[in-house]
Amino acid sequence: MGLPALEFSDCCLDSPHFRETLKSHEAELDKTNKFIKELIKDGKSLISALKNLSSAKRKFADSLNEFKFQCIGDAETDDEMCIARSLQEFATVLRNLEDERIRMIENASDVLITPLEKFRKEQIGAAKEAKKKYDKETEKYYGVLEKHLNLSSKKKESQLQEADSQLDVVRQHFYEVSLEYVFKVQEVQERKMFEFVEPLLAFLQGLFTFYHHGYELAKDFSDFKMQLTISIQNTRNRFEGTRSEVESLMKKMKENPLEHKTISPYTMEGYLYVQEKRHFGTSWVKHYCTYERDSKQITMVPFDQKSGGKGGEDESVTLKSCIRRKTDSIEKRFCFDVEAVDKPGVITMQALSEEDRRLWMEAMDGREPVYNSNKDSQTEGMAQLDIIGFNIIKKCIHAVETRGINEQGLYRIVGVNSRVQKLLSILMDPKTASETETDICAEWEIKTITSALKTYLRMLPGPLMMYQFQRSFIKAAKLENQESRVSEIHSLVHRLPEKNRQMLQLLMNHLANVAKNHKQNLMTVANLGVVFGPTLLRPQEETVAAIMDIKFQNIVIEILIENHEKIFNTMPDMPLTNAQLHLSRKKSSDSKPPSCSERPLTLFHAMQSTEKQEQRNSIINSSLESVISSNANSILNSSSSLQPNMNSSDPELDVLKPTRPSSLPPNPSPTSPLSPSWPMFSAPSSPMPTSSTSSDSSPIRPEEAVHEDSSTPFRKAKALYACKAEHDSELSFTAGTVFDNVHPSQEPGWLEGTLNGKTGLIPENYVEFL
Repeated sequence: MGLPALEFSDCCLDSPHFRETLKSHEAELDKTNKFIKELIKDGKSLISALKNLSSAKRKFADSLNEFKFQCIGDAETDDEMCIARSLQEFATVLRNLEDERIRMIENASDVLITPLEKFRKEQIGAAKEAKKKYDKETEKYYGVLEKHLNLSSKKKESQLQEADSQLDVVRQHFYEVSLEYVFKVQEVQERKMFEFVEPLLAFLQGLFTFYHHGYELAKDFSDFKMQLTISIQNTRNRFEGTRSEVESLMKKMKENPLEHKTISPYTMEGYLYVQEKRHFGTSWVKHYCTYERDSKQITMVPFDQKSGGKGGEDESVTLKSCIRRKTDSIEKRFCFDVEAVDKPGVITMQALSEEDRRLWMEAMDGREPVYNSNKDSQTEGMAQLDIIGFNIIKKCIHAVETRGINEQGLYRIVGVNSRVQKLLSILMDPKTASETETDICAEWEIKTITSALKTYLRMLPGPLMMYQFQRSFIKAAKLENQESRVSEIHSLVHRLPEKNRQMLQLLMNHLANVAKNHKQNLMTVANLGVVFGPTLLRPQEETVAAIMDIKFQNIVIEILIENHEKIFNTMPDMPLTNAQLHLSRKKSSDSKPPSCSERPLTLFHAMQSTEKQEQRNSIINSSLESVISSNANSILNSSSSLQPNMNSSDPELDVLKPTRPSSLPPNPSPTSPLSPSWPMFSAPSSPMPTSSTSSDSSPIRPEEAVHEDSSTPFRKAKALYACKAEHDSELSFTAGTVFDNVHPSQEPGWLEGTLNGKTGLIPENYVEFL
């Protein structure tokens, strides 16, 4: 629905997709520029032609009504939707004013014409100048590149090295110009959301001031005006935050682009020159090529930036072999030959450099691709969600609420870094950290204490709301209905680990108290969201798209603060089972066989003979009534003990949390004697009792489901089904495979075993033990 984000990492690849995305941004800027010109023209007509005021104002209103904002990203915040709707609201007001024949407009030039002219000339004009520079550097770079690649390999080595150095300089300059142009384009796109609308709002306010009927209309307009003003301010605040983040990312990309390279779905991608035979000889055509190692698919898209883009149809072939081309066998440098399964002959390709050829060769030889794993920008210190960590946060909160709850700019104003680090070192000292009664001395300023709290949360190994749920929280914030947002976030919070949820509850209760005093400390819920959103919900990968989602992180925190009592003190309407929690590990597809988690569970040590099976079923059926009764009482008791624990922020109370079976089958096994609503479990490793009166007829505890003595690891197990690994931590195997050293895993619903020297996870419902 909106404009896709322009990633800085794509500047280096300069792919067709990047160019198309850039064109869409340029088209939007041209559209905006034309609209502003028209709007200024209409405004001047409104001032100078009092006799034609009616028609001019209606045309002006129509222009406003037709323009639609485009945001960067796949969803809009409430503030952005309010701003986007504002032009239509303005048009409605102008039509109402026209009915009353407003005769006079004053100060319109200062509040409307001048700011729009300034924005068009300074911002859009600067973007156009950057585009000219970018187009010029594009033509220069690719011209030098083609000339460089056409150098004969028979030239002297010194000449070739000098040519390589010159190309590197031109390439680096082109890359820097590309980054600066992308940064400027996105800056103008963000600026227009408030610098464009604000003059219009000021113009309307002037009309309300000078005319009686305008004043009466302003009363009706006041609610939306207030909402719009807040939305503009919120959007401005978010812009200032995201702009600094994007600028920081751009600088990092300039310094070391490879460290921030976007993780690609392809094993290798980039430009290659493909040799094509024509009746008049051979020619080298530039293609944008992608290669996927799993399917061995090479896709070639003919594309030339200088000639205007795509120059033919896409072609895909399946790789058979890849052979390096010797230098003395061809005039061109950096060449290699590719054989395809579904295409006769040899395809000769030319890489952009020796290093580029090496990477293509490694990828096509089946070696593992080299990806830059994202590194958290925060250093992993000693911060943990343990007793010490809870005590630190509690001490900081207690100090703030007792001494500084009314301080203006609470949590926005940062303390001196050296003092913050000193306070943290004192609080994290093992000798004093466990002392819950020791308060923070009055010598420490409130801004130092608040900065220490935020810094400690950032020092955790991962964000408090966890990387794996980050995208889910963002999606929840993008839902259109407020009730749906709260409900989805409610469910997600209860999927967090217990200690994370307790710490989050402790923090949200405190921030709610801070927001209650916003008239004194000026920290509204929205302001607190801006402060804590990036800290509690930071993304794992630092990209422009992630920075643009910061506004939705803030909305998540706002919802948590406003609804903290409901979210933390009540269970979600439909609590999720462990099996549902682990569905995120599986790729669902209607066209492929059921994945590991979708097949029915089997009982370990299943007796092979029919007689033994019937005996076992009889035992289970005879004891089922007592099992269900006992289990129901256990659940009720656990629930009653859980309720006070939910409201407690003490991490030591984790032992009270009731355990649940490690997984629930989506469909019960056809041979199972249990009802569909009864969770299946693994049989104990010891033989089954021969009578239902045995003491073992009580339900098996979940922690005993895999083995009745968890300290004794299983030695061998046989696979009942075939399974293809979907993660690096899992094992692939066929039915009948025998595993060694099988023992319970910390991952619910999974075992850990060894196959051919490799250790990994195995679905516990896929094996029987030998």
